Amino acid sequence: MNIKLKPGLGALTAALLFALTGCGQAATVGTAAEKPATITVEHAQGTTSEVPVNPETVFTFDLGVLDTMDALGVEPDGVPKATYPAALKKYSEERFTKIGSMKEPDFEAISAGAPDLIIISGRTAGAYEELSKIAPTIDLTLDAAKPMESFKTQTATLGKIFGKEAQVTDKLAAIESKVSETQAKAAGAGTGLIVLTSGGEVTAYGAGSRFGIIHDVLGVKTAAAITADAAHGEAVSFEFIKETNPDILYVVNRDSATGSDATASNAVLDNELVKSTSAGQNGKVVNLDPAGWYLVGYGLNNVQAMIDAVAGSVA
Repeated sequence: MNIKLKPGLGALTAALLFALTGCGQAATVGTAAEKPATITVEHAQGTTSEVPVNPETVFTFDLGVLDTMDALGVEPDGVPKATYPAALKKYSEERFTKIGSMKEPDFEAISAGAPDLIIISGRTAGAYEELSKIAPTIDLTLDAAKPMESFKTQTATLGKIFGKEAQVTDKLAAIESKVSETQAKAAGAGTGLIVLTSGGEVTAYGAGSRFGIIHDVLGVKTAAAITADAAHGEAVSFEFIKETNPDILYVVNRDSATGSDATASNAVLDNELVKSTSAGQNGKVVNLDPAGWYLVGYGLNNVQAMIDAVAGSVA
């Protein structure tokens, strides 16, 4: 049976169908445009890289980045073989692909894992070109001259990559608040000296060093002008520690951090010269978490833990 439309009705129907079809197409295009497939990341290699948003398979060599990812509820698929602190202990499990050491990538394992993103830092920076051939790679090495600013930038970058901007903002605000509280306490807490023990040797660090957060950010006064910027600090003697006479002695046990010694205590500092200092006399020899300070460093959870350790020492 043929049905004849009234004059003008056919044209109206066609116009409506065209409008609906057009709206559907526009919606599809708009949805695709709302969420970019990649973002551009400027990083420490002096270049930019196109990085996928919410990548499915992520490998990271940097434990600070790993700590931040963990704080944001994002688990990478591949991590290095390392001595993990208690907070990151689960990453030593076999379910996480081991992609080499913190200094030497296992290129075969990385290639086989087909990552969508690889994150490196100072210890593996030299492997950037080779890793970039496997997958998009970014170097998130922090700037030692301005670690907190660099850390905030790094964390904001990770927030964009994983769609966690709001969480990053909240967590960084909490850290800023804790920094201010600690600075106020540190103002009247006297001087501090940071030392690292390794194989029976002692080295010291000052402002601007890898552990400079204690002085540069949290405001503990330096007990001595330590100028060496080497990764393992400036070699010092027990006599130097006695003469410097810090009110607080911060100690990092590298042997424990790297797995050659199971304890965080430092028998090498158990001597009369160290005990005679103000720090030794007043119970202010502070053994910092070895792996947290030496291996992890700047991560969202670990920075909070580092600030807490210093806050406790100046209370």
